[in-house]
Amino acid sequence: MSDYIFREDDLATFCERAASSKILAVDTEFLRERSYYPKLCLIQLAVPQEVAVVDPLRIKNLGALKELLANERIVKIFHACSQDLEVIQDALGCVPKPIFDTQVGAAFLGMRQQVGYGCLVERFCGVHLPKAEALSDWSRRPLDEEQLSYAADDVRYLPNIYQQMTKQLVEEDRLGWVLPEMQAINDKVAVARDPQEAYLHLKRVNSLTRRQLAVAREACAWREKTAASRNIPRKWVVSDEVIIECCRHVPRDVDRLRRIRGTEQLSVADAGSLIAALNKGLSTSPSRYPHSKRHEHPSAETEGVLDLMYAMVRVMSEQTGIAAQLLATREDLLDFLQGRQPCSLSEGWRSELLGSRLRRLLCGECGLTVKDGKIEVL
Repeated sequence: MSDYIFREDDLATFCERAASSKILAVDTEFLRERSYYPKLCLIQLAVPQEVAVVDPLRIKNLGALKELLANERIVKIFHACSQDLEVIQDALGCVPKPIFDTQVGAAFLGMRQQVGYGCLVERFCGVHLPKAEALSDWSRRPLDEEQLSYAADDVRYLPNIYQQMTKQLVEEDRLGWVLPEMQAINDKVAVARDPQEAYLHLKRVNSLTRRQLAVAREACAWREKTAASRNIPRKWVVSDEVIIECCRHVPRDVDRLRRIRGTEQLSVADAGSLIAALNKGLSTSPSRYPHSKRHEHPSAETEGVLDLMYAMVRVMSEQTGIAAQLLATREDLLDFLQGRQPCSLSEGWRSELLGSRLRRLLCGECGLTVKDGKIEVL
């Protein structure tokens, strides 16, 4: 069973009880298809003995909830939490911490990197969850019992999963590897809404030169501020594809801008503002160009070395049960091979587990062979 909380005093009472717990499971239901800021429609909470579904559309003062989520003595448990953290930051003005993301934890325990919540519930709790309400319009009221039950199930099992997961991670001496990953998630949320960082999320951003990145930084900052001021999706202002084309050609006037398909919906004022942003980026001093992650296409020899390195990644993934993509991406391997910094394989648990072995492989101090149909380290 779960409580449906739609009055401020009931929320305060629940938060007072939950504050005595060491863990708090959290999930959200929201809508953002037609707005820049996500609309928080429900927030689900669970401690080991109690589940609550809180209705932020009916409760004006969520101060007690903000205080609970900001309490650093309580570990907040999520599953695939990045969007939830962003929604909570917008709605309540806080980023919950410390956090534990069960999707990340699962990747350290032999499960695929983006395992679904339902799979975890089945594995750890032996319960099969229906997905009948996955496309519900959570902004409509009243909510029926089936919707509330579905929403509650999204947190009901998280405390149990967390307890089992952390026990396994401690037994395998991996909790110290997992916790920095959780902190990194928090750090990303803290800068996610900085307009000057918006260009980092641009599709195909790695195809741009450093000078073009400087232009993209200003164009995306303009788009971000415009979308936020009107509370509309950023793509309704101008698409990623148009931004990329503008950065490559940098039109100097409205007529040249209009030659780029997808700019016809821009008003004269918006077109002028975009051109001003492009020119501002173009005039940026080279010393202030963003760092480029653009890689030249590797040579055939380098591709062969990367294939060998990735074989080592797969071996370590099979030996440790840690998802291969969590250990290293191909871009991580290229950064490591070319000595680029910062590099995830040169620090922390990845360096200890994989980076040291890759160094030995690249120096010829160890090798790979096939035994009984499997790749092994020599």
